[in-house]
Amino acid sequence: MGSPVRRLLRARLRTILIVSGAAVAVLAAGAFALVGRDGPADSAQAAQTAPQAADPLADRPHGEPTRAGRGRPRSPEPSPSKTPKKSKKKASKADSQAANLAKPKKKQYKVVKSGSCEASYYWEGQMTASGEPFDPSELTAAHKTLPLGSKVRVTNKNNDRSVIVRINDRGPYAGGRCLDLSKAAMKKVGGTGSGVIPVRYEVLSKG
Repeated sequence: MGSPVRRLLRARLRTILIVSGAAVAVLAAGAFALVGRDGPADSAQAAQTAPQAADPLADRPHGEPTRAGRGRPRSPEPSPSKTPKKSKKKASKADSQAANLAKPKKKQYKVVKSGSCEASYYWEGQMTASGEPFDPSELTAAHKTLPLGSKVRVTNKNNDRSVIVRINDRGPYAGGRCLDLSKAAMKKVGGTGSGVIPVRYEVLSKG
């Protein structure tokens, strides 16, 4: 048997080896645990970063949009072209020009003689001095001396309303009156209620 000192040293060395072996076993177990925990995560990450296989259905045209597609903001619709409006404006301008050309131009007259007197009116059917039957609905008048067919503008001095009449008869023969208007002509100047009105007349000729 050895000395007591040697036995003590051997016992301490054995204890140290046992403790060291236990520590190494604990560290190895922890390392295995860490490796086992990180392994699936790394594999999942590798799977995510790896290029995916091309989907054969990805390039096919979609039919009915999915709900997610309906919820997405749509691009604004293109504003309607302004060309039709311009064409409408051009068309309306052309139509207005055509309408202006279609309108009969007003006859231009110049005054060759003027004066003032009183005018009356008549409505009874008779034969006029021009040989045509008298029509009270026509814009005509009688004058003593003006050539038959003359155009005369008659203006009511009371209201400044005027009418152009054609001389087709002779008269009137009552004092102070120079014109006898048809009923329609007197109505135009607003004198049928008075019967006799002060007028200004202008004998016209085509300019």
